[in-house]
Amino acid sequence: MYPRKDRKDARRQVRGRVRGRVEGTPERPRLAVYRSLKHIYVQAIDDAAGKTVAAASTADKECRAQLGGHGGNVAAAQVVGKAIAARLLAAGVKLAVFDRGGYRYHGRIKALADAAREGGLQF
Repeated sequence: MYPRKDRKDARRQVRGRVRGRVEGTPERPRLAVYRSLKHIYVQAIDDAAGKTVAAASTADKECRAQLGGHGGNVAAAQVVGKAIAARLLAAGVKLAVFDRGGYRYHGRIKALADAAREGGLQF
């Protein structure tokens, strides 16, 4: 029998494949998403310079004030998506590349991406 892979190893493999294809530039940074049980985090990364252009999460004071509670749901992901869109537009960036981080494009990940698009980002 083959050894059973746990979820973290499977996600690492998928994440590696995604990162092989997706790269952020100054004009089009990579929106990297990390999802935990309690929070969701997103960073806009310029891989060429190795710098973070903007970031937002449910742990931020601004986003937490809008949520008023649990940060691990779809509503929280929508708030974070709109926040990252506003911060990138303020930095003069309209285009981005979405890096789902090995997670399925479903639920909170999809809600974050849709809210960022509603906020004015294009990807």
